[in-house]
Amino acid sequence: MSARIELKGISKHYGAGDKRVDALKEVSLTIEAGEFLAVQGPSGSGKSTLLSICGLLDTPSSGQFFLNNHDMTHLNNGARCLQRRDEIGFIFQRHQLVPAMTVYENVAYPLFLAGMKNSEAKTKVEHLLEKIGLSHRQNHLPKQLSGGERQRVGIARALIKQPKFVIADEPSASLDHKHAHASLQLMRDLNRETGASFIIASHDVFVIDHCDRRIELEDGRLLEHTS
Repeated sequence: MSARIELKGISKHYGAGDKRVDALKEVSLTIEAGEFLAVQGPSGSGKSTLLSICGLLDTPSSGQFFLNNHDMTHLNNGARCLQRRDEIGFIFQRHQLVPAMTVYENVAYPLFLAGMKNSEAKTKVEHLLEKIGLSHRQNHLPKQLSGGERQRVGIARALIKQPKFVIADEPSASLDHKHAHASLQLMRDLNRETGASFIIASHDVFVIDHCDRRIELEDGRLLEHTS
């Protein structure tokens, strides 16, 4: 089952007094199960803060955050960590692979953290690596891969545990057009196959145009939704 996310009047500020920064201001948003959503906005508009709250990496200063009708707003750190481990995948701009781990080990790592048996993990990892065209690179280290290959490994690592929700923060920013489009197509294919909900912060017009829906943030406020 994929994830439905609901934000109700979410605000987030950092600091206090003259140093207070309001990163989000009364943001209300629903992301339907299986949706492929783009988030636009200039630097400093609140995109990263929104993704951090949706990914349970940060907490709102006010408002409520629901995941599949369960209130996540006041979870303690331990419960938030378990939710991230079990429900959420992250795709980063610079992939953040572990340099000392092979492709296989990087992709399998989330399964090991979840306590999956080696034999079951092996089947899942090898199937996904074949799907993304990197079976022949599974014993290579990240430094031996191209930028596009490293990003594909990062996508595979995010999706190996079949999360209900995937956070992607500027996933194409460090790639050329060819590899950026290939990475987007991979995410889109896996979105359709698994039903995972995606929220993608991006400035890339190609990425934005291929999402189901796009929203825009400006100065911490959610502007009118755009289809």
